[in-house]
Amino acid sequence: QVQLVESGGGLVQPGGSLRLSCAASGISVRLNAMGWYRQAPGKERELVAVLSATGMKNYGDFVKGRFTISRDNAKNTVWLQMNSLKPEDTAVYFCYSNQRGRNDYWGQGTQVTVSS
Repeated sequence: QVQLVESGGGLVQPGGSLRLSCAASGISVRLNAMGWYRQAPGKERELVAVLSATGMKNYGDFVKGRFTISRDNAKNTVWLQMNSLKPEDTAVYFCYSNQRGRNDYWGQGTQVTVSS
């Protein structure tokens, strides 16, 4: 049974930072592609960051060097470090896993609100 549980969201001022975590069970973050997506009100879900099983990282165009995806194999957890946050980053952030190009899994999402 695959489960992805996000945490770490909250309210932060513009220019601030947050670190999101995705605790995975039933799937290895080392052996599978992991990522983060986000969805703002009235918008489609969009890619934030993805980390392949080989360690390759890709980011959405809006990131512009502000975010970093990483994993802790011992904890089976994926992290998203977000710096220099902007109001337009406000969204629900979802953890994502693709199991060997076959199965997709999603977390429940965690709210990130950037506001002064």
